[in-house]
Amino acid sequence: MKLFKLRLPEGARKIIQVLNQNGYQAYAVGGCVRDSIIGRVPNDWDIATDALPSRIKELFPRTVDTGIKHGTVTVLTEEGSFEVTTYRIDGIYTDNRRPESVTFTSSLEEDLSRRDFTINAIAYHPDEGFVDPFNGIEDISRKIIMTVGDASSRFQEDALRMLRAVRFSAQLGFDVHDSVIKSIKDNNELIRNISYERIRDELTKILVSKRPLRFALLHDTGLLSHIIPEFEACFSTWQNSPCHIYDVAMHTLKAVSYISDKSTLRWAMLLHDIGKPLTKTSDDRNIDHFDGHHHVSASMAKKILKRLKFDNKSLEYICRLIEHHEITIEPTPAAVRKAVNLTGADAFHDVLEVQGADIKAQNPAFLEERMKKLMEIRRLYDEIRASGQCISLQQLAVNGRDLIESGFEPGKEIGRVLDYLLDKVLEDPELNSKQKLLELADRLRTCR
Repeated sequence: MKLFKLRLPEGARKIIQVLNQNGYQAYAVGGCVRDSIIGRVPNDWDIATDALPSRIKELFPRTVDTGIKHGTVTVLTEEGSFEVTTYRIDGIYTDNRRPESVTFTSSLEEDLSRRDFTINAIAYHPDEGFVDPFNGIEDISRKIIMTVGDASSRFQEDALRMLRAVRFSAQLGFDVHDSVIKSIKDNNELIRNISYERIRDELTKILVSKRPLRFALLHDTGLLSHIIPEFEACFSTWQNSPCHIYDVAMHTLKAVSYISDKSTLRWAMLLHDIGKPLTKTSDDRNIDHFDGHHHVSASMAKKILKRLKFDNKSLEYICRLIEHHEITIEPTPAAVRKAVNLTGADAFHDVLEVQGADIKAQNPAFLEERMKKLMEIRRLYDEIRASGQCISLQQLAVNGRDLIESGFEPGKEIGRVLDYLLDKVLEDPELNSKQKLLELADRLRTCR
């Protein structure tokens, strides 16, 4: 691989310069170096130094003790904030996640040796160039994910690294080395010692990456059985149906790849068919059916998302998309208005996205016809929204108070009448005026 000078942000360059001028080593390290070599724009820049945290704080006027126990100080500059960490050697890991203690060292190589993967164990100095004691640059050129040293030791220190291997594979398009795959298989049960919040975050990064099909590596390595065991059955559930050409798992992961990379949408696609293994039946022609699987999937998804510590808002929204992903919508204005009312206006566009991704992951023989119908539904929805047509009780020209003032008794009857009036307006938006709706209500009361 042809190497080049990295373009460090001015703030990072100044920090390295100040540390060097005061007699200390300082290098950009980790993901920022890796991403720069690959051609990706780093999200942040981390700096490693042999200066102790107390000395770092003396040299820079504005700092925050973000991880002082492990030697990390955030230096605030005009160009942004940068984490500066003292070279360290990790102590004993007793929880498969973090060392009990750290010892500061003056050796950059010792600091790099404690890192997870060779591609993350590269340092860079603007004058000295690259420091690469574990051949990470070569592994980047080969597009291989290898651990620094013995893989099992790295995973027993921090079991989250097993998920990170899959995540980097999905994000970077690198292959996980066979020896690393074997070690994950041998140690996969250790993932149970990792908090669900951290697992959730890694899974989300895999799903929103450009290669969400790499999620299948979690199944191949046995990690999935400890994280989302409910999904395992999808890999062995075939769909003998004219609409499908894949098993449930492959259909699902392809659907994930066909939807935009918003996290709620990717999670909705991952779990939209998770109830299929439990609802599968076959008719006398050996055609498979999955009646009601959207209800079962939504219920299962709720339990999974709770286990993974999702916030309530995201959980509710993802489950709503799953619940409605099978909704049948005819391309007529009235049918679209009723569908929007059912799903909620805030979710309808995403429901259509989910349906589109679902269609694209099915039998391509039906793709053109079904996508054409979906496009017409989208067009009608855009017209309905642009014209401000009523699609909810909130937009109805009358409310409960109006009905009470017109003679209705307070109580449940008010709700039933409002639902009746809304249904009429969804059929014919021209009816959404106070006078017309009160007349309809009065006729309904007279008939009763």
